Amino acid sequence: MSTRQRQAVSFALILAAVAFGMVLAGGLDLTPSTSAQSSHPIVPQGVLGDEALGGLPSFANLAEAVEPAVASVQTSTIRERPQGMDPFHFFFGPRGRGEEDDTEPNQPNQQPQRFRSEGGGSGFVITADGLIVTNYHVVEDTDEVMVRLQGREYEAKVVGTDPPTDLALLRVDVGHPLEYLALGDSDKLRTGDWVMAIGDPLGLDQTVTVGVVSAKGRQINISNETSFENFIQTDAAINFGNSGGPLINVRGEVIGINSAINWGAENIGFAVPVNTLKQILPQLEESGSVTRGYLGILINDVDFNVAQAFGMKEPHGVLVTQVLPGQPAAKAGIEHGDIILDADGKTVDTSRFLIDYVSAKGPGEKVDLKILRNGKELSKTVELTERPPQGEATEAEPPAEEQGIDWLGVHYQDLSPGGRQMHGIPEDVGGVWITNVEPTSPLWDEGIRNDGIIYVVTEVNGKAVADVASFEAAVRAAPSGSRLRLYVRRFYRGEELPPRFVFPQVP
Repeated sequence: MSTRQRQAVSFALILAAVAFGMVLAGGLDLTPSTSAQSSHPIVPQGVLGDEALGGLPSFANLAEAVEPAVASVQTSTIRERPQGMDPFHFFFGPRGRGEEDDTEPNQPNQQPQRFRSEGGGSGFVITADGLIVTNYHVVEDTDEVMVRLQGREYEAKVVGTDPPTDLALLRVDVGHPLEYLALGDSDKLRTGDWVMAIGDPLGLDQTVTVGVVSAKGRQINISNETSFENFIQTDAAINFGNSGGPLINVRGEVIGINSAINWGAENIGFAVPVNTLKQILPQLEESGSVTRGYLGILINDVDFNVAQAFGMKEPHGVLVTQVLPGQPAAKAGIEHGDIILDADGKTVDTSRFLIDYVSAKGPGEKVDLKILRNGKELSKTVELTERPPQGEATEAEPPAEEQGIDWLGVHYQDLSPGGRQMHGIPEDVGGVWITNVEPTSPLWDEGIRNDGIIYVVTEVNGKAVADVASFEAAVRAAPSGSRLRLYVRRFYRGEELPPRFVFPQVP
C-alpha cells in the first residue's frame, strides 16, 4: 500500500471515530439539557470528561449540566433604629461647632428611623414547580427573600424551616416548569469520593469548587441541637454565600447541603447530608415545621472500654447515661446504665442510628427496645412524645482541693450541707464530690477536669455510694486490670447538667 493510500485510510478511520463519538455522546446524554421546560431531574450520565491534563477528570460537563438549577438567595430585613440615636454621633462623636443638627431626638413629631440589613446565600431547585432548598440560617428572621435563577429574580415564599438541621424550604412561581436536581443517597457516600460545590460565595454567582469527602458523621457543636449534627466534611472550598448550595457527586446528584466553614483552617467545610433533608422534606412541605419522636434519654456509643466495664464480649448498642424524669423512657422503666441493643428488632450500633430512628417517628408512636441490664436482656415498650428544644451548658470556677486515691489522681470529699447549698446539689444525691483532677488522672482523659463543673460520683460498678468510705471500699474491691464503672452527676450554678459514665482502668 502506497503512502498516499495509508494516509487516506487513516483519515477515514479518524472521521469514523469522531462520528461514533458524537453518536455515543448523544446516547449517553453527555451534553446537558438547556430546556427550561424540563420535567425531569438533571441527572447527567458520564459527565466527567478527559479534557484536563495529566489524566485528571474535568468537571466542566457536570457544572454546565447542574448550574441552571442552582439559585442565589438574597434576603432583606427591616428594623427600627432606637429613637434618640444620631448615627453621626455613633460613628464620629458629637458634631463640631457650626454644624446644625436638625434631628433633635426628643421632638414629638419625629418618626422612628428604620434601617435595612441585607444578607444572602445559595439554594437549589428540587421540583419542577419551584421548591428550593437552602439553609435555615440564610432566611432566619428575614422580611423578604428573593431568588435569582438563570439571571432572573423572583420573590420567594418560605414554606418551612427546621432549625435543628439548619434546613429551609422555599417556593418560587416562575410560570413554567424548572430544571431541578435529583437527590442522591448520602449513606452511600464514602470518604475520598469526588464532590463539587456550587453557590454564590461573597456574591460571586455560580462559583464552582471541587474536592473530596474528607469525613462523615462530624459533630461541630454549632447549634443547640447537637444530637442532629451529622455533617459531611469536605475540602471543596466553601465560603460565605455558599450556605444552602448543593454538594454534588459525579453523577450530578445532590448528596449534601453546604452549611458551615471552619474559621481556623483552609478548605474544611461542612454539609448537611441529603438523607437528612429527604427524611424531613414531607413535613416541611406539608406543615412548615418538623415534629420528632422523643425518648427522653441521653446516650453514648458503646466502645471497647464501655463494653469491658459492662462485661460484654464485644462493643454493641448504646449506653444510657441519663433518663429524664417524667419522660417516655422513665415511664417505661428505662434506667441509666442500661444498654439499648435494638429498636423494633433493628440492631442499634450507634447513637446516630437510634436518634434518627426515633426522631423519624411521630409523637404517640411506640418503640420496642431490647436492653441489657446487669447482664440480662429485657424488653421495654416506650410511647414517644414530641421532642422539645434543647439548651446549653456553661462553665464556672473550680472548688477547693482535698485528698484523694493516688492512682485515680483525684481529690474528693463528702458532700457537706454548705456545699450542697452553694452548688444546688439536692439532698437526695449521695456520693463524693471530686474537688480536683490531676492532669495525669485517668479521669482527665475521659473529660472529668477542673473546668468549673461540680462532679459527684454517685455509683461505682452499679452500686450507690453515699460517702467517702463507701466510695473507697467500692474502688478497692475492684480487681486489678478491670475497669471501674463510675456514674458521675454534674452541677453548675444550681442546675444539673447531663450525667455521664467514666471507665478508669484499675492498675
